[in-house]
Amino acid sequence: QVQLVESGGGLAQAGGSLRLSCAASGSIVSINAMGWYRQAPGKQREVVATITSGGITNYADSVKGRFTISRDNAKNTVYLQMNSLKPEDTAVYYCAADVQYIGGGSYWYRYWGQGTQVTVSS
Repeated sequence: QVQLVESGGGLAQAGGSLRLSCAASGSIVSINAMGWYRQAPGKQREVVATITSGGITNYADSVKGRFTISRDNAKNTVYLQMNSLKPEDTAVYYCAADVQYIGGGSYWYRYWGQGTQVTVSS
């Protein structure tokens, strides 16, 4: 009923940039917070950045000053601009959204994208 579709992952050189996009679609009533998470091999999933419906952002210390999260509420889309990439940024990146959907009452549901691979070479 609700899907998050990610795009923009790929291979970058250290110091390079990538821009990830994630669009939510389906039987959406409203979307609250959206965010990006990542999981590297052998590590737990960690939050990268989040943004509220009003545009308040929060970042992991490891990406502050390098990554920027933004959203376009009219398009139900969240973005992650990644600059000054480091090999340590290599991971599968997942977008997430807290959604109220048609028929779901007043509950907020956490939806996840399928993940997109980001690889940063030395």
